[in-house]
Amino acid sequence: MSAPRHTTAALAEPATVFDLRAAAQVLTDAAAKAGAAIMAHYGATDEIDYKEDNSPVTQADRDANDILEAALRDFAPSIPVVSEETATDRKAPLGRTFFLVDPLDGTKEFIKKRSDFTVNVGLIEDGFPCFGIVYAPARGLLAVTVADGVAIEASMPPSAAGADLDVLTQKRLHARAADPAAVTALVSLSHLDAKTEEFLEGFSVAERSGAGSSVKFLEIARGNADVYPRLAPTMEWDTAAGQAVLEAAGGHVVDMKGARFAYGKSDAGLKNGSFVAWGRTVLTPR
Repeated sequence: MSAPRHTTAALAEPATVFDLRAAAQVLTDAAAKAGAAIMAHYGATDEIDYKEDNSPVTQADRDANDILEAALRDFAPSIPVVSEETATDRKAPLGRTFFLVDPLDGTKEFIKKRSDFTVNVGLIEDGFPCFGIVYAPARGLLAVTVADGVAIEASMPPSAAGADLDVLTQKRLHARAADPAAVTALVSLSHLDAKTEEFLEGFSVAERSGAGSSVKFLEIARGNADVYPRLAPTMEWDTAAGQAVLEAAGGHVVDMKGARFAYGKSDAGLKNGSFVAWGRTVLTPR
């Protein structure tokens, strides 16, 4: 695999069929270690730096990234990695298959010592996520795709020694069908805007709550909510893993025209457009 910079080496193609179960095992172990590295910095506000776009980055982001990239290099050396922390050329052409990594999604929530931040790794094939792992270390909550159309959740504490997926108590994830008369909506804690409010006015929202990072995807995949609209900007590594888990649980992530949300948008610098995540039911506004 090329160094985890976004370079022309990203055009390389994997030589073998991707093993979802093996990936789930390897990355569960890596996520437990990354989670431990993150939690070692929990509350260390003196370690905050800022990127060119004024978004925060911490040593926890960097340490988790090192662990995840090393695991991916060992497991799938022919598959390029595009990580938030190391992607240098976000407009370079991408091949058919690549990993998207956000080692600490929800850095703002992490800095505020909330619990809704996650470790995200997603695999894109032909424009769409086919594998994903989302781990919320402060909650000890793991969600990962283990087979085509199958995602599980498990309780897993962070551990510098790693973890074995096979010994965890696993529960299959099932998104629920929405009741059009009583929709439960999730909104971003840090990026709620007027467009999102306007979108939600088109539905009979009985309950709404705020959450950060990919936790919102997980709550829908777990059957605890129905919709998460995101009309403010995100990057592809923010959403790929959560989308993979949610879709494997029977949910949907669509753009504003109703098409399945796609990846590999190098012409846009890997920036996402607006999207809506749903459970089993994709509703239309009244």
